[in-house]
Amino acid sequence: MIPTPHDEVVLIVDFGSQTAQLIARRCRELGVCAVMVSPNTPAAELAQAKPKAIILSGGPASVDDAGAPSLDPETLRLGVPVLGICYGMQIACRVLGAHVEKADHREFGRAALEVTDRRTLLGAIPSTTTVWMSHGDQITELTSHGFKTLAKTPTCPAAAVAHVHDGVCFYGVQFHPEVTHTPHGIDILRNFLFEVAGCKGTWRMADFAQRQQEEIAKAVGDQRVICGLSGGVDSAVCAALLHKSIGDRLTCVFVDTGLLRKNERELVETTFRDHFDADLRVVDAADDFLSDLAGVTDPQEKRRLIGHRFIEVFKETAKDIPNANVLAQGTLYPDVIESGQGHGGVSATIKLHHNVGGLPAELGFALVEPLRDLFKDEVRTLGEVLGLPSQMVWRHPFPGPGLAVRVLGEVTPDKLAVLRECDEIVLEEIISAQLYRQTNQVFAVLLPVQSVGVMGDGRTYENAIAVRAVETEDFMTADWARLPYDVLARISNRVINEVRGVNRVVYDISSKPPATIEWE
Repeated sequence: MIPTPHDEVVLIVDFGSQTAQLIARRCRELGVCAVMVSPNTPAAELAQAKPKAIILSGGPASVDDAGAPSLDPETLRLGVPVLGICYGMQIACRVLGAHVEKADHREFGRAALEVTDRRTLLGAIPSTTTVWMSHGDQITELTSHGFKTLAKTPTCPAAAVAHVHDGVCFYGVQFHPEVTHTPHGIDILRNFLFEVAGCKGTWRMADFAQRQQEEIAKAVGDQRVICGLSGGVDSAVCAALLHKSIGDRLTCVFVDTGLLRKNERELVETTFRDHFDADLRVVDAADDFLSDLAGVTDPQEKRRLIGHRFIEVFKETAKDIPNANVLAQGTLYPDVIESGQGHGGVSATIKLHHNVGGLPAELGFALVEPLRDLFKDEVRTLGEVLGLPSQMVWRHPFPGPGLAVRVLGEVTPDKLAVLRECDEIVLEEIISAQLYRQTNQVFAVLLPVQSVGVMGDGRTYENAIAVRAVETEDFMTADWARLPYDVLARISNRVINEVRGVNRVVYDISSKPPATIEWE
């Protein structure tokens, strides 16, 4: 049964696109409640949710691939408007009788769109605009009666189409309106939701909070829940949501993994005991985590081992908590999609996240992840709705595996000690320069290389540190932050002078993609 958390719902059929949840996010920005569903969902079940509209996402497959996700043809005849994006457009057009083939000219990146029909879907869109393409197939022939071309590019004659005929109200775009690289993409989605589908836009984040509280209470029943705290905004918001839902049946567990930032344990204990009237347990498991990681250099193996140890620690802790059978985690959508766990089940795996792909097969707990459909900025908005203090809501993210994925190569106590000192200096200077809220994530990385330096007229051969600072809206894509040279100079000077064992600082100017935000 598809959940209907609002009286105005748009269903998004997720064919495995890395940006599928961005469609939902754009809908929510426009005040429309979006619910993700699997492509295997029968049309009859979609109809039971009484959606105002249906959006078909893109995906990594070709419609001609063996095992490619399919679409129930009756989805297009439910009497509600349907918008197909990229793969979603191709599969719907094929169902409606159009030809889909490998394109002579594949399009990846920005393309110039010429709008030939500026009504309905493309109403008020400039006659020439930029869109973001990512496709190898395309519509080559619109043979079925009822199709109309709305826009084209130099290499894609059917870049946007409509089929409003014989009980079908379908619009398709070959490009991706959900990404920021399509400047008028939000306008196209607005046209579809409000002009075509007749949505009113009354959904708010407070609605999400209320629905999640109700679902948590229903799922948990009279059991106790263990929530893992990390000190970051994700786990803090998760804990706040749980506390509002089940009250004193929540136990928060903070695990000192030995992979934390400087003074992190003390900060978490103080912060959470000040703001939560909840049972907080602090577990010192540093020796176990560091023992597991000894000699390990592969990033995926690090994440797997850390995830496994986390669960073992929680299992042991749960023995002293009566009726604790549920584990809550602050997993976000970027974690889910990068681990290949999208609604369509076909998204490409970028890297394992310790709280997604790192979980052992036999969990031993029922799992609650109330934030798994949200992006980071949406979690911050939810935190404000729940009344969390701003210094907690706006804290920069810290990866679940901690400094283990910022020490490249083998993790040792000595390397961690060096990195902690460097990281603290980096954050101090960013805060001092009043750049903390202007950036979204800033940190230091200990590189697995040493280089020659000169200190006090003597030769050194010591470690190199990379500084990473990014700006992003959703952490699915990110650009490197243009930090002022004087700030970078102060960071470099302080690190080299104050941290023994470092003689070189470099600045990472890679965007995501092609790089990821974390180095491992």
